[in-house]
Amino acid sequence: MSPTQLPDHGAVLAEVREVRRAGIVRLRELRLPVLTGMSASPGEGSPGEPRFPAVERLLRTAVAAIGGGTLQEAAEFSLGLAQGTRDWPPADRRRRAAQVYGVSVERFRKNQELMVLGQVAEQLVRLASGAPAGAAVPASDAGTAPADGSAPASALTSASATSEPSARPRPLAPSHHRIPVRAGGHGGHVTLHVHAVDLLRDIDVVVSPSNTHLALPEPYKSSVAASLRRAGAVRDPAGRLVEDSVRDELRAWSDRFAAPGLSVAPGTVAPTGAGALAWQGIRRIFHAAVAVPRPGTNDYDVQPADVTRAVTRVFALLAEENGRSADAGLPPLRSLCLPLLGAGRGGLTPAVSFAAVWAAVEAELARGGDWDLHFLVRRPERALLVAELLASTDGAPTEEPGP
Repeated sequence: MSPTQLPDHGAVLAEVREVRRAGIVRLRELRLPVLTGMSASPGEGSPGEPRFPAVERLLRTAVAAIGGGTLQEAAEFSLGLAQGTRDWPPADRRRRAAQVYGVSVERFRKNQELMVLGQVAEQLVRLASGAPAGAAVPASDAGTAPADGSAPASALTSASATSEPSARPRPLAPSHHRIPVRAGGHGGHVTLHVHAVDLLRDIDVVVSPSNTHLALPEPYKSSVAASLRRAGAVRDPAGRLVEDSVRDELRAWSDRFAAPGLSVAPGTVAPTGAGALAWQGIRRIFHAAVAVPRPGTNDYDVQPADVTRAVTRVFALLAEENGRSADAGLPPLRSLCLPLLGAGRGGLTPAVSFAAVWAAVEAELARGGDWDLHFLVRRPERALLVAELLASTDGAPTEEPGP
């Protein structure tokens, strides 16, 4: 498969989930156009051979490329690739994969399973690109099929990414999608934004990823934090900087609460005002310290547990600030926008980042939290993935209820 024909991650993930539900023994019965196309490479099977053996070989290669550990073991059990599990029912495979992580079946279904299958899809796309295991695939090569916002998940993960190019120009993809979700018996909706963070409007709180030194990047850079700093700055009519509002408030918070010259603990959240973004209806920016600088390099380390801890702290801060707002007679903070924390220079894959963020969101929704929730991504291929993962949280019955 040539780089210009690479499937998007969301379409691959959708078919990997189909395999998980059906199992390897039922590959012959499944319609898997994306995986079938990916397996039809030179040397993959012989002329006239059914495609499903080639698909199984492709899946085994992708799982092996994960590189061992609990992630690979859980993937093998989930898909029925582990020795002796080929004919296991899906509920038994899910139960055994949950045991790998030491969590309940329901917890695994809602969290770790998303990460595991997302990683399998990631390796499949890398294999299709011809990149070695662990190498990143350029975002422009990962497929950018547009979606019809009228059907949240099914439209976003349609097979349009694998169809032949058309002479007619494609319509612009919608930048907002409203997707049903469910957690702990509580249903609701999440709005998925597919655009730059500085285009947000009328959202009370935007979460900005930060490093543990709470040092903002230069405003000319393209990250979420840099974009919020740039958009929050006050400028004169000629565009000259008058006040670097977000940076100044974050420094004031650090001077007050952080030890001089030392980093804060991963998972810390520092609230500031939104500066000039207030004109767009943005009231607060919560800076989530999730990236730990790696000494002697320009790189960062991000742990999923720190992302979950930071988002949990975000909800606690919302409650604290709403208490003070009520005392002051101000309207409460109701809407919250979350990016995929740690999925940039932090090195987390989008699927792992989402699973870490969603673990905290799900816990908050399960306890009855009544928030207007938004997720933000810039790339269409990431939107496909997030839409699929969000839709999988909805309360539709599955073919196996589990024990």
